[in-house]
Amino acid sequence: MTPFFMAWGMFFMIPCPVKKWDSGKYPQMLVCMPFIGLLIGLLTAVAAWILNRLNAGLFGAGILAVLPWILTGFIHLDGYMDCADAILSRRNREERLRILKDSHVGSFAVIMMVILGILQFASCAGIHLGGRQYLALVFIPAVIRSCTAFAVLNLKPLPTSSYAKMFRDGVPALYRYLPILLTVIFAVLCPVLAGRKGLCLLFGIAGFACTLLYNRADLGGMSGDISGASITIGELCALAALALL
Repeated sequence: MTPFFMAWGMFFMIPCPVKKWDSGKYPQMLVCMPFIGLLIGLLTAVAAWILNRLNAGLFGAGILAVLPWILTGFIHLDGYMDCADAILSRRNREERLRILKDSHVGSFAVIMMVILGILQFASCAGIHLGGRQYLALVFIPAVIRSCTAFAVLNLKPLPTSSYAKMFRDGVPALYRYLPILLTVIFAVLCPVLAGRKGLCLLFGIAGFACTLLYNRADLGGMSGDISGASITIGELCALAALALL
């Protein structure tokens, strides 16, 4: 349970009921990310159901758009904005990596944040759910975080990333491949339980993978910022698909 509460404390805004930390359990903590995703998805689905019952309209769509960001303490948005500043600067790789670690917010981050907000709001405004279809919202954060855990535990990190220090002793095979098993389970279970709208997970996975591969190739390795950007785009793609489906 220690890795689960570690993941809760790091990736979930609601105060953790148990304060535990063990720096030797980073791989297990990442494997627990999908279960934190389930908690985030459950709260999002409940909020969507309440807003729908209240006929909240566009106001409800706005709440639904920002709620996943609030529930994660904006930690993934930070990575999204850092990657936007670094990659869109079009500088050499050394300079891009310096920008990635710069705590200042640049113009590219602001521009991309505005675009993200518009698309997130538009996607949530186009979602029409009923009955068991709300379960699609439960699975979206979970499956994206399963993909994230798999990527972080298996891809070579940037030398400047904290991941390089976390995993210097190696990662057991069980922890490296368990997230991909969870990804498959969620991707199959969601359409079974939520119907056709559950296929939105496939679009989310595709958006996550494209963002991850592009950012990793551009910057030369894996990092927490790249994870955050990939999670943000993956969830946006899943929400957009949910609206279109």
